[in-house]
Amino acid sequence: MRILFVAMPDSVHTARWITQISEKGWEIFLFPVYIGDFHAQMPNISAFNSLPSFRRNRVGKIRHIWWTVVPFWLDYILSKISSGTSDKFKELALSLVIRRIKPDIIHSLEIQRAGYLTLAAKKSIQSKFPAWIVTNWGSDIFLFGRLSQHTKVIQAVLENCDYYSCECKRDISLAKQLGFQGKTLPVFPNTGGFRLGETFALGSGFRPSERKKILLKGYQHFAGRALVGLQALRLCTDLLKEYTILVFSAGEEVRIAVELFQQDTSLPVEIVPKIPHRDMLQIYGGSRVYIGLSISDAISTSLLEAMVMGAFPIQSNTACADEWIEDKVSGIIVPPEDPHAIAEAISIALKDDELVDRAAQINACTAQERLDYSKIQPQVVNMYQEIFESLGDGS
Repeated sequence: MRILFVAMPDSVHTARWITQISEKGWEIFLFPVYIGDFHAQMPNISAFNSLPSFRRNRVGKIRHIWWTVVPFWLDYILSKISSGTSDKFKELALSLVIRRIKPDIIHSLEIQRAGYLTLAAKKSIQSKFPAWIVTNWGSDIFLFGRLSQHTKVIQAVLENCDYYSCECKRDISLAKQLGFQGKTLPVFPNTGGFRLGETFALGSGFRPSERKKILLKGYQHFAGRALVGLQALRLCTDLLKEYTILVFSAGEEVRIAVELFQQDTSLPVEIVPKIPHRDMLQIYGGSRVYIGLSISDAISTSLLEAMVMGAFPIQSNTACADEWIEDKVSGIIVPPEDPHAIAEAISIALKDDELVDRAAQINACTAQERLDYSKIQPQVVNMYQEIFESLGDGS
């Protein structure tokens, strides 16, 4: 079987998803949707890159294949002209790659970059196209599907692909509303599963009610609402005297707000630097509460990590949280832009020891049922195998 992924090279989601099938002996290729370093967790694959990107990436296990796209000198010239970012250049390069390697399956991981690019390549080729899987990430449909600039392109992607995968049941119905008529694949988290034995071992050994840290996801952008989270924490100042607030994935705007918050409240606040995933899981395991807020998402990976590590999740109602936690039982689901409602949730989680300890037990059971790598990985492998066999070439 020959599979071509069209995806973000530096995304941990890309790396973890591909890892699930990397040991099956299949031919796996990656066409990066932009020039960027490959994620350190990326498994052994062959990647198509223009020359400048080839020189910058030093991940030894990645086999770079620039010469199979176009001749060396032409690849170099085109790369200099376009800097590897021109839509037309990428469309041409992907079309050439598809014609050259003739994959059995093309899998676009994400829609706005990978899906749009694959659609353009399909229109360019204008001949028999490989079986095409489109995977919806995050806000690909829930948010962008409502924006006039994107709606028609998303509809075209969904009408042209053969298979659709996502991590929320919500997004299956949305895809059908936008014109998808192909086959829906099983709902899995886009990062695959957790190796739970190893992950649980990273826990602090303390019950959530004994932990003295509050963890806030620091995304503040088109969807993230970390600043609303800081407003909510400000409203809970009197309850937080014994706690340290940790903010991860914080941009400059949030860093400024954190410094001012600390000056105004005298509460200890720390910005978590970029650290290895294992270390980040340990921080979850030492936190009583996790707060994740956005106006749009699919399953927040941070939510799942909080559940696995026993941190009580407070998650916005735009991230399919209701498909994973029961409100006010195993977490609290909140509106993403209402600091008073979020503050009330934080107050409940800080005052009710029994609630947070019981939630950790429930979420650990949920993780064992739905997030175990040993259960998810065989299903992912079987998914590809069934698609391949349906093409008439499988064995």
